[in-house]
Amino acid sequence: MAKPTQENTNDKDIKQEGNNPSFILINIVTTTIVCIIFIGVSYFLQSNLLSTQLKSITLQESAEDESEQLDKPERGIVLDLGDFTMNLSDIQPRRYLKANVAVEVTNPMPEPAVEEKSSGGHGGHGAAAPDPKKALIEEMEQYKPAIRDAVITVLTSKTSDELATTAGKELAKQQIAEAVNGIFDGEREVIRVSFGQFIMQ
Repeated sequence: MAKPTQENTNDKDIKQEGNNPSFILINIVTTTIVCIIFIGVSYFLQSNLLSTQLKSITLQESAEDESEQLDKPERGIVLDLGDFTMNLSDIQPRRYLKANVAVEVTNPMPEPAVEEKSSGGHGGHGAAAPDPKKALIEEMEQYKPAIRDAVITVLTSKTSDELATTAGKELAKQQIAEAVNGIFDGEREVIRVSFGQFIMQ
């Protein structure tokens, strides 16, 4: 009768170990733990990545909202100063400028007008609320002569070569705004200066 070889004995041990319930249970538990760890790490990484992306999107949106608010031009009340015809500081040959100038100044938010209703039997009449824009324009009219003088002072100090360039015109607008702000003494502020007609001859 042939003796079992060493190889046959090892194969039997492996088969018995593979069929052993405790070995199968250890494999299942190990696989389950590895899967749980993998799922936990994946969830942690994805949640961190998602929260980082959400924060960056929120920051971008808030920055865009701020830039949109900054890009919106401020609106004020426009005071048309009329036409100007003046000599420039050129000597040879003499040159003159014909220009229409307007300044836009800050418009404080008017307080809402409270309408008075007439009470029956007392003969009272409701007073019409004054137009705040009209009142502001009338207030600006008192400054008009001083503002026109400031515009004339700035523009007559320029040569035609200085005012022929875009940079020269922008500098003149800036100097006019500074001069007019000095007249308002902090009560109003010039938002922008506009040239309508601008002809040099």
